[in-house]
Amino acid sequence: MSRSFLKIVAGSRQGLNVPLPPREPLGIGRKYGGLLLDDPLISSKHCQVEARGTDWVLTDLGSTNGTMVDGRLVREVVLRPGSEIQLGGTRLVLFVGAPEEPVVAEEKAQGETSANQADIAWLLDEELVELAGSGERTRTPADVIGQELRLPPGLNALVEVVAGQDTGKVFRFTRGNVNVGRRNGEVPLSDGEVSRRHSVIEVFGRDMIFLRDLGSTNGTYHNGRRILVARLRSGDTVGIGKTVLKLHVTR
Repeated sequence: MSRSFLKIVAGSRQGLNVPLPPREPLGIGRKYGGLLLDDPLISSKHCQVEARGTDWVLTDLGSTNGTMVDGRLVREVVLRPGSEIQLGGTRLVLFVGAPEEPVVAEEKAQGETSANQADIAWLLDEELVELAGSGERTRTPADVIGQELRLPPGLNALVEVVAGQDTGKVFRFTRGNVNVGRRNGEVPLSDGEVSRRHSVIEVFGRDMIFLRDLGSTNGTYHNGRRILVARLRSGDTVGIGKTVLKLHVTR
C-alpha cells in the first residue's frame, strides 16, 4: 500500500493533510475518530476510511446527513485517487503516493505505448538541447525547462488555485512552459510546503500538455496520484504542498 493521505480543501481545517494509516481505519466525526471536525452537520461518528488490499474504502457509519463522494450519496465505496469526499461543510480529497516504482499518470485505456511515448518525447527534447552545439556542457532537466517555449497560437490556458493559501488566484499562461514554485516562477505560490522550483507545465498543443515534477521535496500529484511526469487535460487538478490547482484550456 502506497503512502496516502486526505487533504482538507474546504471547511474549518482547510489545508490540513491527514495521513491514512495502512493497518487500521481512520474514523472521521465531530466527537470520535482519528480526524475530528468541528461542524454541526457532521455526526459524532460520521464515516471511516480503511485499507482493503490495494484499495481505500470509505464507509458511512449511519450519519444523519450522509456522506457524498464525487457528488453521490454513498454507504460504502472504493475511493479512487482524486476522489472528493463531502460531509457537512467539509470537503476532502484523496491523494495517493507513488508505489515503489515512479508512476507516469497515463490513462489505462491508452496502454503502455502512450506512456512510453510520453517518456520518449521528454528524452528527445533533452537530447535536442544537448546536441544544439558541439562542446556544450551536459544539460540537466532544469536547463531544458529554462528554454522558453512559445504558447501555441490561439490556445488559451490558465491554472486556478482551488485550495490552499492562494485560493481564488488565477495564473494565465503567456508562454508554453510555466514554472510552479514557492514565490517563484510563472505560478508563484505562498504555500510553505511548495519547493522553490517545484514543477513545470509544458504546453505543446491542446492535447499535448505535460506536467513534470522538478525533484520537489513533497512531490507533485495529478488528479490525486503522485507522478514524475503526467499528461494533463483541461479540468485536471495538480496538487503540490497544501495547494490544489485546476487547469483550464480553451481556444
